[in-house]
Amino acid sequence: MKIDETLLRKLETLSALRIEESKRESMISEIGKIVDFVENLNELDLDNEEASFSTIAGGTPMRADSPQNDPEIIQTILEYAPKREGGFFVVPKIIE
Repeated sequence: MKIDETLLRKLETLSALRIEESKRESMISEIGKIVDFVENLNELDLDNEEASFSTIAGGTPMRADSPQNDPEIIQTILEYAPKREGGFFVVPKIIE
């Protein structure tokens, strides 16, 4: 896969990142090396190989869901909130 300026702009948009102009060429080169390395995996013949792990057989062990109501935990968490009111976090309004 060829990494070029157009693809780098797309990746910037998708990742919500901004790459400085001075670092763009080195970033294109580094991403290209990563993609080339991952493409090496396509050369492996895995037709006769079974998956080494699976959660299908046996499933995931479940723990009991036991709710706890400890006001001290609530107060401890709210101590780290930038804004709080009446035992709740105060966040900016996003819906008018």
